[in-house]
Amino acid sequence: MTGKFTVTRASLEAQFSSLCRNFDDDLKTFLLSNGFAVFPGFCDVHVHFREPGFSYKETVLSGSHAAAHGGYTAVCTMPNLNPVPDSRAHLDAALTPIRSSGAGVNVLPYGALTVGEAGEVPADLDAMAPDVIAFSDDGRGVQSESMMRSLMERCASLGKILAAHCEDNSLLRGGYIHDGAYAAAHGHRGIPSESEWGPIRRDLRLAKETGCAYHVCHISTKESVALIRAAKAEGVNVTCETAPHYLILDDGDLCEDGRFKMNPPLRSPADREALLEGLCNGTIDMIATDHAPHSAEEKSRGLEKSAFGVVGLETAFPALYTKLVKTGISTLDRLIELLAWNPRVRFGIPLDDAYTVWDLEREGPVDPAAFLSMGRATPFQGMVLAGECVLTSRAGRILYRHE
Repeated sequence: MTGKFTVTRASLEAQFSSLCRNFDDDLKTFLLSNGFAVFPGFCDVHVHFREPGFSYKETVLSGSHAAAHGGYTAVCTMPNLNPVPDSRAHLDAALTPIRSSGAGVNVLPYGALTVGEAGEVPADLDAMAPDVIAFSDDGRGVQSESMMRSLMERCASLGKILAAHCEDNSLLRGGYIHDGAYAAAHGHRGIPSESEWGPIRRDLRLAKETGCAYHVCHISTKESVALIRAAKAEGVNVTCETAPHYLILDDGDLCEDGRFKMNPPLRSPADREALLEGLCNGTIDMIATDHAPHSAEEKSRGLEKSAFGVVGLETAFPALYTKLVKTGISTLDRLIELLAWNPRVRFGIPLDDAYTVWDLEREGPVDPAAFLSMGRATPFQGMVLAGECVLTSRAGRILYRHE
């Protein structure tokens, strides 16, 4: 948990180097003879494992298997559950399946910021602080400035990160995709970019005033990138994430299918270009999948009526490696920094002798039927991607092995 571990980039890299030097002879022979690449275990600070309350979508066990299949050995689970972990008793209900899953992935829960994530009454942050990685009302934006200020002050006093889903409800007007060219051409109601960057602008000011460690979830707009870049230059304690789909796709790729519906939505080509620039210049600190599984029926209702959310743990590295590294947009070292090192340093998550092995030469179309996640909705379906996970291990235990 944040504050419990002293995690630096140098300490993580030293542990990983030592781990690789001490591989047994059989493993070294296997790796060298096949030309595989070995990376530190990936870390995703934004996933939804749906348990308790929505285990028909995903469980901690199935989500952990999906994570290991994608090379992830640590994940942080969001609190939009039933019950919402907004008190000690409700957090214990979320911790029970985590502790009993036996999957081996390091699953670290968020605590909610407000009771029921309703934004009206502060959650019992003090009681939950020892056993949560950070606090968030992900899925819902905190609408009240005074409430957000109070929550930031409390998180600062507890030494915890406040991770914000930034969304101004007054600007949504029933929108469900980006308010851009596709929405206009096909008669859809759009979500304006200001619904995201407006709350970010407010929160950055509050973070500066309170000294809160502030993390912005899944940014998708060019204005968000510019605001965060400026805040960092002013010394605000802020980090941010974006997701693979915002870096690879835009609203020009939309079609009438629920697997393209997520929140925030796919934005314009100009927004995607700004995100890529922010990725390369250091404004964006990490890539998180926002892995959000739903049932097949919930994702079969088209753009307007399908549930928000797509899965991403099992496609993140192949999609990013193929579309960013192989095209020369990013280096492989930078991608590993975004997937493994930076999230651990910011959130204080140890490496735990974790590594993942990849065959970077193998490629093929994305087939959701092969996912270990219970969710199948991905905008990358059918896309030919390079990179196949061969093995994932943590703390001396193999979590996934390709047969």
